[in-house]
Amino acid sequence: QVQLVESGGASVQAGDSLRLSCTASGRTFSGFGWGWFRQSPGKEREFAAGIRWSGDSTRYAESVKGRFTISRDRAKNTVYLRMSNLKPEDTAVYFCAASEGGYYSALDSGYNYWGQGTQVTVSS
Repeated sequence: QVQLVESGGASVQAGDSLRLSCTASGRTFSGFGWGWFRQSPGKEREFAAGIRWSGDSTRYAESVKGRFTISRDRAKNTVYLRMSNLKPEDTAVYFCAASEGGYYSALDSGYNYWGQGTQVTVSS
């Protein structure tokens, strides 16, 4: 059974940094693409960052570009989202997702597996 488990969410102050982790289990993920999405109260889930299976290509939403960095450790089946200079508008539940196609997508439909999410709250 495939399982994605996010961790690292916390309540922080504006300007702080956090690193989210997503650990996958249940099968081999070496050829998977990965994405991080987020959902704020009352809003639809939105794409934040994605990374290709090889790690040589990434993509970011404009709202997080320059502040967030996605990376992955194949040996650990883990994907990270490093977030710096956090803003109150970054407050959301953050989800990781895995794509069997090996590429990232900005669309929910581009992913086969999802985690349950981890809460990030940024206070001003």
